[in-house]
Amino acid sequence: MPDDAPVAVVTLCDFVANALGSHGVPRNEAATVAGLMVEADVYGYSTHGVFRLRQYLARLAGGGCNPTPDIKVVHETVATAVVDCDDGLGHLAMAAARDLAVKKAREAGIGWVGVRRGNHAGPLALYVRPQAEAGMLGMAAAVGSANHVPPYGGTDLLLGTNPIAFSAPAAGADPFVFDMATTVAAMGKIKTLRQQGKDMPEGWMVGRDGKPLTDPGRRSEGFLLPIGGPKGFGLSVAIGLMAGVLNGAAFGSDVVDFTNDTTSPTNTGQFVMALDPAAFGLGDDFAAKAARIFDNMRASRPLPGHDPVRMPGDGKSALAEAHRSGGVPLNPALRRDLNALADDCGLAPLFPNAPAD
Repeated sequence: MPDDAPVAVVTLCDFVANALGSHGVPRNEAATVAGLMVEADVYGYSTHGVFRLRQYLARLAGGGCNPTPDIKVVHETVATAVVDCDDGLGHLAMAAARDLAVKKAREAGIGWVGVRRGNHAGPLALYVRPQAEAGMLGMAAAVGSANHVPPYGGTDLLLGTNPIAFSAPAAGADPFVFDMATTVAAMGKIKTLRQQGKDMPEGWMVGRDGKPLTDPGRRSEGFLLPIGGPKGFGLSVAIGLMAGVLNGAAFGSDVVDFTNDTTSPTNTGQFVMALDPAAFGLGDDFAAKAARIFDNMRASRPLPGHDPVRMPGDGKSALAEAHRSGGVPLNPALRRDLNALADDCGLAPLFPNAPAD
């Protein structure tokens, strides 16, 4: 395989699983996490996929992440539950929470499952798309894995990017899947620009002097900006209450920076929700009605100079199919980093002919 060619999904999954296994993660759990990490890249969420492997390995090596957690439900009602991740890899707890939420929604109409003592778990889209594919509505949110945002009008870093995602079924190729940070840009995008030696646009971050900050290498000198000013700040706090405080997880000054501190448990909090339209007297009618509404929106005449209207999630199914059949493209900087990780883990390089840094 040429070193600039897309990487087969199975090859990438095996590599990631072996890297995790080299740090004590059991085979089955390593395969589960690797599958979800690669799935993020398959659907185009490259800032939250295999790119994150270095961070996860660092936390496993440092002791901040438990390679063999005892993940279990610690509180439960008919429609709700709390999952304790035991400081394990976040993907494991979030996948369990998603599946339990769907099961409860089938039985009670709604399932809401919180996670505590977790870790970073990749893009939230991974934990809402399956609900839409099962004919349900989904929602998930998380307290960010580091604080990069001050309260609106302040300068103390007390909030993370605190993402939230929604999904809904719709007749047609793509369900509605909307995954966003409550900041103008996710920190993952800034880290990938740093890895590639590129600047970030003005408006993503400002320095403590209030002036635009565009060098991603200087991100620690400033802070991210919330979407919509005080509205984004308020939304971020609301997410922190539901994903953090409600689950007995970290929020505010209790949040541990999972990149700079690899030894401390993060107690990351998240939640996953599933809602069955059947609980409202609807079945497949919901998907059909949603598709008609979405088609009306797509048909809206674009403003001059704008592309045609797209709905969140449009094109993701085709993109995923193309990646599953033709491989996942990885940028040169990430290829070099994966080779370096292979060397650290005692694995064969994924790209044996790639130039070193």
